[in-house]
Amino acid sequence: MPANIITTDDLREFKMELLDDIKNLLSKQATGKLKKYLKSSEVMDLLQVSPGTLQNLRINGTLPYTKVGGIIYYDAEEIQGVMNSNRVQHKQNS
Repeated sequence: MPANIITTDDLREFKMELLDDIKNLLSKQATGKLKKYLKSSEVMDLLQVSPGTLQNLRINGTLPYTKVGGIIYYDAEEIQGVMNSNRVQHKQNS
């Protein structure tokens, strides 16, 4: 297996690409172009959870949802709110 050598130029280029991606996401959020409602598959990708875990989050009331015509939708802002309210702050040792 050949070794790949990463140079500082490679890292700098990666950093610039990552910053551009973050800027694009922030500008989309500021202009309201991000989707308001997400389908289950999008939420599973976003949260990196399985269908069963997503179902459990619905059943136990952790994630609010709306069901229209057999399709389940999640409000993106409510998902962000759940993530913020469940944030764990670790105390640093003094």
